[in-house]
Amino acid sequence: MFTISAEFRDKVEVKASLEKVREFLFDLENFSRLMPEIESIRTDAKGITRWTIAVEIPVVGRIRETFPLEPEEISAEEIIWRPAAGEKENLLRYMVLLMEKTADVTAVQISQKVELRRNKAKDLHALAGVAGEKLISKEMTKSVSQLIREFLRKAREKLEK
Repeated sequence: MFTISAEFRDKVEVKASLEKVREFLFDLENFSRLMPEIESIRTDAKGITRWTIAVEIPVVGRIRETFPLEPEEISAEEIIWRPAAGEKENLLRYMVLLMEKTADVTAVQISQKVELRRNKAKDLHALAGVAGEKLISKEMTKSVSQLIREFLRKAREKLEK
């Protein structure tokens, strides 16, 4: 099994109410608008939401994958998306915890884990075997971190206006 993984965790404070932040982060169109690497986010008739993401990985080139997700927990303080039931190759888990610091300040803890599983490296990309799991995972972690940090920066700007 050829497995690539990337993780990201961070915590930021936003000068906005918990409800405003929650509403913003639950609206998936905000991700599409503020993260250029997200090509699309669409929900099908069965309620499965498919995130199509393309990232540039050194040595390998551009990797474009679709992640079928479904909500696991949606509450005032938590937003959790998990891989859709039965998904075995493109796994993405996205979690946001919101903590009200004051009426106008919300702490946002965000984490994301991405895993791409294939029987053989070439099933992911023609050059994946040459680059190897370790290098691709390292570069993908770097890309995912940049994506989410940039999203958080832009989201914070919009929410604090």
